[in-house]
Amino acid sequence: MDDVAVGPLDLAARVDDALAVQALAFGLTDDEVTIRRQIVLRHLHCPGARALGATTPAGRLVGFVYGMPNDRAHWWSTVVEPYLRSEHLDHWLDDSFVITELHVHPAYQHRGIGRRLITGLTDTARQPRSILSAIDTESPARTLYRSLGYQDIARRVLFPSAPTPYAVMGAPLPLRRP
Repeated sequence: MDDVAVGPLDLAARVDDALAVQALAFGLTDDEVTIRRQIVLRHLHCPGARALGATTPAGRLVGFVYGMPNDRAHWWSTVVEPYLRSEHLDHWLDDSFVITELHVHPAYQHRGIGRRLITGLTDTARQPRSILSAIDTESPARTLYRSLGYQDIARRVLFPSAPTPYAVMGAPLPLRRP
């Protein structure tokens, strides 16, 4: 049994710890961390935004997830909407809970922590479905998402700030369990 506890996270208070995990897991530069810090803090003011963290017994944050009810006016939705519309799937943007970020420290990956974080967060969502974006390559993250019931609803999505294409994935809630 893993001794990492998953529970509510005051992400505003621990934003630097969370971004340190994201930087390691996602390979971010210091400049990217600075930009993402502002984005995370802005997201936390959105209605319904929630976060969970994974902490060691010593209180070290080794993983986090946060999300919120989707809003078509948010930047992410405005970028992915044309891709979804071209597939006649833009209704996924309505009444959905979006997983904004999910990251686990590399030394703690492959222990089920990411699964516990995302299911813990979505289990309390009032929306009937969840959406997220992930780099459009076969990866452990995409394998996890598929095992939870997420399916690709748009591929080769290009975000202005990202050099690689993303996939938008959607799943009915509650997420599938093994």
